[in-house]
Amino acid sequence: MIQQIIQCRRTLNRLLFLAAAMILSACGGGQSQTVSLALTEVDFLTVSTATAGIQKKFPGNVEGSVSVDVKVQVSGYLDAIYVKEGDYVTKGQRLFQIKSEVFNEQVNNAQAMLKSAIANQATAKIEVEKIRPLVEGKVVSAVQLQSAQAAYDAASAAVSQAKASVSSARLNADFALIKAPVSGYIGRIPKRVGNLVTPSDAQPLTTLADINTLFVYFSMSEAEYIGFRKDVARDPGIVNNVELIIADGSTYGQLGKLETASGNIDPSTGSITLKAVFSNPDKLLRSGGSARVVINQKIESALSVPMASVKDIQDRFFVFMLDDSNKVSMSPLQIAGRSGENYLVKSGIKAGDKVALNNIDVLVDGMQVKPKLVKSK
Repeated sequence: MIQQIIQCRRTLNRLLFLAAAMILSACGGGQSQTVSLALTEVDFLTVSTATAGIQKKFPGNVEGSVSVDVKVQVSGYLDAIYVKEGDYVTKGQRLFQIKSEVFNEQVNNAQAMLKSAIANQATAKIEVEKIRPLVEGKVVSAVQLQSAQAAYDAASAAVSQAKASVSSARLNADFALIKAPVSGYIGRIPKRVGNLVTPSDAQPLTTLADINTLFVYFSMSEAEYIGFRKDVARDPGIVNNVELIIADGSTYGQLGKLETASGNIDPSTGSITLKAVFSNPDKLLRSGGSARVVINQKIESALSVPMASVKDIQDRFFVFMLDDSNKVSMSPLQIAGRSGENYLVKSGIKAGDKVALNNIDVLVDGMQVKPKLVKSK
């Protein structure tokens, strides 16, 4: 298909050339005139190798180094909210209070049951101590002592159970006061005072995010990841020279480092997840945001051409090169990446080739031009 397009352009150019010649000849009024068509002036750049920087960008999601959903562990009505959305809180700081009267009564009831169990245990112990000398004096049978001892053991078990009930009731009473499990920023608080909250609620009371350090998660295809690992083997510094383009289009002021977030390729997407770690001293970025991770690489002895000199036809790339007879030939390129306003070329040209810089929309394969060599900027 590409060859057909090139051939059509070549034929069209020749027809236009012949038509122009015929028109100029006809305008001579029968007198013999020499037809001289001006050649198109084209600037050419001599391709050379140089060290080039290349950037690879990947969309990512920003998360705090710690992100915690704050949920209740007991059911009840929300009685107080001690913080506001966006507040910074420290670990252990109180956040919410559930009405605690019910839990306090549970503690009182458990303590009363414990006292009753302790009293029953004391009674059973007295009974054992009373029967033991009678058995030793053979006044009563040993069976009665065994029965009394079993009753004492049961009473002791009831005491242990009552103590556990007291501890459980106190835990529930403590759970009525929700404290910050980690230090961080408070997220949205969807509940209000008076709302019923339960452990089965799908929506948490709020979220806590520690954003002093940020993780930006992004994905690479399997092929990109293999190439990336090869690049890291050649230049290990790549992983410590990561930039971030934030939501307003500006470059974040801190450099980050790369870490692998997943050890396996996701078979459903054919990609692997990585994360870039950034410090966030000014708290400019927040958990839940989006950004683009920029991986900077250097390529030694790279061939590059200006983007303006490259012709794009159906997602394939071409340049016009100058030969010794001042004619241009259309050559396909394989692009390795971008560096500033230049394409880095994988194949299709070599050092010393002369590439057209302008008028590429009027050039066709085999066209003779008036060349002008220019120096690279």
